Amino acid sequence: MRVAITGASGLIGGALAASLLDDGHTVVRLVRRLPRGGTPPNVEEAEWRPEQGRVDTVALHEADAVVHLAGAPVGPTVWTRHRRTVIRRSRVRGTRTLARALAGMPSPPPRLLTASGMHYYGDTGGGVATEESPPGAGFLARTCQAWEEAAAPALEAGLSVAYMRTAVVLDRSGGLLRTLLPLYRAGLGGRLGSGAQYMSWIALRDQVGAIRFLLEHPEVTGPVNMCSPEPVSNAAFTQALGEVLRRPTVIPVPATALRATLGDFAEETSLIDLRAAPERLERAGYSFLLPTIDSALSDILARPAHRAGA
Repeated sequence: MRVAITGASGLIGGALAASLLDDGHTVVRLVRRLPRGGTPPNVEEAEWRPEQGRVDTVALHEADAVVHLAGAPVGPTVWTRHRRTVIRRSRVRGTRTLARALAGMPSPPPRLLTASGMHYYGDTGGGVATEESPPGAGFLARTCQAWEEAAAPALEAGLSVAYMRTAVVLDRSGGLLRTLLPLYRAGLGGRLGSGAQYMSWIALRDQVGAIRFLLEHPEVTGPVNMCSPEPVSNAAFTQALGEVLRRPTVIPVPATALRATLGDFAEETSLIDLRAAPERLERAGYSFLLPTIDSALSDILARPAHRAGA
């Protein structure tokens, strides 16, 4: 296959590119600069400037698929008005730019996988969200809705489009675990708030595996929950990580402290109850490599850190 990737230098994009290259596929990295020479075998670069509405589509003419993963980091940080604008604009404008460019091609790549977020559902309130569940409330939920809607031009042009509603991705080289590991190894780990709130998650190996599954199954369209079939409470996650590291986890962080420090970011990420099921993935036949938090953490911490962009 010939697969174009935005966000190829990030945690997910780098791991996906490495996986595809290992199996002899060609990767086209969409970059926000002039393409450079000297790339590894089977790697090409194409320029895109989402803030200017430009995409070099020449490199996409013979692509089998585009995987759109680019977007500004959500946190952990205080969401100022400017930060909210950056988070939303990077997703909506980037997706719209890419979708319009693909729609304008005489023979576009037939498949588009575009990132979205599990926070589409907001606080699930103890229930389990499937792809049929309605959108939730809050900044992240509204952003995810607009993010998916921005892909409409590609959908209207006849591309096979799937929206990857991704949960917390676990890997030692980035994301949540990279932040937590130094604290837990120092014996400073503990539950957040009450610890009763549920977290949907997915190991990086399964995130990449599920993306590759979707590349090979273009009949799976629309929203797809990219999460483990076994979400866990924050308290259970805390205990599991402490046990794998053999460190105590007795220093809780009160909800009031999180709200005071991180404001709405804490309210919409760390403290909400977000429980989802990968119904469409499993129904289509994807088999998770690391379905439980114990198996995932043991596998992740036994492996060397992934190098983004490899």
